[in-house]
Amino acid sequence: MDGFEAFYRAHVDRIYRALAVTLRRDDLAHEAVDEAMARAYAKWPVVGSLDNPAGWVFRVGLNWATSFWRKLRRESPLPVDADHPVSDTTPTGALFMLAELPLPQRAVITCRVLLDLSTAETAEALGLTEGTVKSRLSRGLAVLRTQMSSEE
Repeated sequence: MDGFEAFYRAHVDRIYRALAVTLRRDDLAHEAVDEAMARAYAKWPVVGSLDNPAGWVFRVGLNWATSFWRKLRRESPLPVDADHPVSDTTPTGALFMLAELPLPQRAVITCRVLLDLSTAETAEALGLTEGTVKSRLSRGLAVLRTQMSSEE
């Protein structure tokens, strides 16, 4: 499991930040990355041989958080985001504008920009076609460009 330890050290912070931006909740991102890393550790011989284990961990964390959110919403509505803000170390500007995009577009932009995954790696990590990744990326970036130009 030495390979997992090196992987964990190299990727846990970046995957956490990507999940925090995508989910817009620090607390949920911490739990999601912990759960995803635990699952990666349990399946490390398989996960470690993937072309993009970080993408796999991001997707597992995102899936776990989505399932958690659904269960929680069935029981009671989530608290307002102001009660669970993204950490103070998160940059302002475009990342806060990113938070306003729908989750599917946020996830694609996060994978492509923050995790620096290729279109193919993003498609694989999110279980999408490359065309869908390109479409969501294009639409999301167009919205961000419009928002940023109106801020100037």
